[in-house]
Amino acid sequence: MKKLPTLTAALTLCASSLFAQAPAEQAASDTRGYIVKTGDKAPDDFPLVYADGRKTTLKELKGKVVVLQFTASWCKVCREEMPHLEKEVWQAYKDKNFVLIGVDRDEPLEKVQKFQQDMAITYPLALDPGADIFGRFADKKAGVTRNVIIDKEGNIAFLTRLYDPVEFKEMVRVIEGLL
Repeated sequence: MKKLPTLTAALTLCASSLFAQAPAEQAASDTRGYIVKTGDKAPDDFPLVYADGRKTTLKELKGKVVVLQFTASWCKVCREEMPHLEKEVWQAYKDKNFVLIGVDRDEPLEKVQKFQQDMAITYPLALDPGADIFGRFADKKAGVTRNVIIDKEGNIAFLTRLYDPVEFKEMVRVIEGLL
């Protein structure tokens, strides 16, 4: 009869294989689809082109707390979260060395402008053709409705996925702490 490993041995094997992964592999195995993790330096080598034509980069925004909200007009959960972002985050912190940018996943300018108008949000939306910006933070096959909170030094401080009121409150607490 074959001897089965003990529970301790099995747990040790699982833990050692998890920690043997390189950090990028650990991030890639994130069940929420992120390829970055809290504590990482945020990718900052790409332009953000707003729906009104203005441009910026994360490098230019260094020294501010930044929230990148990955969104799309077709996303029901995004539409649920956006009024909360507008009222509880943007309106509360926009004058406090803070930037919130909705990064619209792979939609044309006209659709993004209409989306912003329909949602009655005043924070800027940026275009993300081909989901290239999204792909720097999450697997391109993963869904939107996610927020990446970046501290003043350019490090990822918090990550959210979908709209969960408890996680949203924690995100707001993190933002307040960073400001």
